[in-house]
Amino acid sequence: MNPTPRIYLASKSPRRRDLLRQIGVNFDVLTFRTGERGEDADVDETPLPDEAVERYVERLALSKAQAGTRRVLWRKLLPRPVLSADTTLEVDGEIVGKPRDAAEAQAILERLSGRRHRVLTAIAMSDGERTRSRLSVSEVAFRRLSEHDIRRYIATGEPFDKAGAYGIQGHAAIFVEEIRGSYSGIMGLPLFETAALLEIFGHPVL
Repeated sequence: MNPTPRIYLASKSPRRRDLLRQIGVNFDVLTFRTGERGEDADVDETPLPDEAVERYVERLALSKAQAGTRRVLWRKLLPRPVLSADTTLEVDGEIVGKPRDAAEAQAILERLSGRRHRVLTAIAMSDGERTRSRLSVSEVAFRRLSEHDIRRYIATGEPFDKAGAYGIQGHAAIFVEEIRGSYSGIMGLPLFETAALLEIFGHPVL
């Protein structure tokens, strides 16, 4: 009997790990160590001048997958496909990433209050020979948030490792009036697109 196929996940996100487990994917986490080989230990997430948000998020996911395959070679690991992802928000055409501190988290949440924004998650997969990507775009409507709402939410600590300063799977779910698109994509790993990529690389989910 052949062993169950495995992949590498090039992400530190516990939410992405949970989503892969949800659909029965066997994986090992491939972390990037700072300063490894002296280059691209982490992908530079600075947007390029006039870069469209769709292009930005897909470029980062592809870069992370390709960086992951290089690490598989450098570390002499078993050859397996590498899955990566990147999530960002767009408000008024502007890319909104993770807040650096409480003040920035508050500013982001104030901006999202009472309006709609887009959440874009790109996923990419590479085996060193082929690299493919998919993009998921969703729209989220927030209710109007009071200063008290924002202050209490920041106190939970949730905003600080999440694009747009919130996680839809956590306390911030009570802020969401409506979503259009992929719930798992908003969490950080769109499962429809992920299953399609896994199929391409010979790792069908079902």
